[in-house]
Amino acid sequence: MVVLQKETNYENIDAYPKDPGKSPKARFRVYGEELIEKKVKSSGNSGRVYLPLDWVGKHVKIIRID
Repeated sequence: MVVLQKETNYENIDAYPKDPGKSPKARFRVYGEELIEKKVKSSGNSGRVYLPLDWVGKHVKIIRID
């Protein structure tokens, strides 16, 4: 079971954006089986992230961190 909790208490996060047009950052707490950090690579008109073959058919969540 994977649990994703989004915290929107911005007083504790202290991550207000420098650009007034952007949304403030949120803090996520994720419980799962494995974590892999990768950079998204260009692929035509979109981006792509390659994951291990044994992850095929598994349920994953992607969180953009920057």
